[in-house]
Amino acid sequence: MRLALTSRDAQPRLRAAFSLGVTVLLVTGLVASQWLLGDSAQQMQFDARLAPPSLDHWLGTDALGRELWARTLAGLALSFWVGCLAALLSTLIALSLAALATLSARLDALVSLLIDTLLSVPHLILLMLIAFALGGGAQAVIIAVAVTHWPSLARVLRAELLQLRQAPYVRISRALGKSRWFVLHGHLLPHLLPHCLVGALLLFPHAILHEAALTFLGFGLSPSQPAIGVLLADAMRYLSGGYWWLGVFPGLGLLVMVLGFERLSTHLRRAL
Repeated sequence: MRLALTSRDAQPRLRAAFSLGVTVLLVTGLVASQWLLGDSAQQMQFDARLAPPSLDHWLGTDALGRELWARTLAGLALSFWVGCLAALLSTLIALSLAALATLSARLDALVSLLIDTLLSVPHLILLMLIAFALGGGAQAVIIAVAVTHWPSLARVLRAELLQLRQAPYVRISRALGKSRWFVLHGHLLPHLLPHCLVGALLLFPHAILHEAALTFLGFGLSPSQPAIGVLLADAMRYLSGGYWWLGVFPGLGLLVMVLGFERLSTHLRRAL
């Protein structure tokens, strides 16, 4: 019975390790491909405009004869870095506000009001307003996504911290005269590190999708950059003409990357 329970408990960790290994390999290949691609994503071949997928052009070419596989890889790499930075900044904001809420009742009420206010505003509208106000570009997208995606994680971290405040070891530390900062830094925050890791991984797919949506609508990255949103926006002009590969392959690449990280976060949450 004990061996059966042990093997059952080990299954989530094995799945998380497998998902982590596969994701690390994909990310490593994606990042390494940028060194190998060079300027392949921007090279034009006017004699091969809108060529379908073939042995010479693996995923076809766009309206300027640029290789779609190179542009898709470059777009996925750009989306990865934007999503990664946005998710990390959003997690840092959520952790800071959750920690701030534990210092006093007034700060807790203020943080709760801020969370409820941002959750009541539609994400996409707020994203467009912030990105437009900041002038667009990669930095504007990162800031817009980071500022709008922290409330859900902050609510979870705040609830966890409020529950941990009643733990016996926290009460003992307070009884010994330790300050609130010592309790927060020495006892509470280390307990939240697994939650922050899983929360960042859960925010990552949302950050990528919203970055692609902003760029697709024209509020995100510059049209000169080979972003996934730019590729999908350009594909809309030619899909009715039968050039299906312009939208299918960038969309599939984005879908695979998003599902891969979502699967990894699910297994990691179960393992932790």
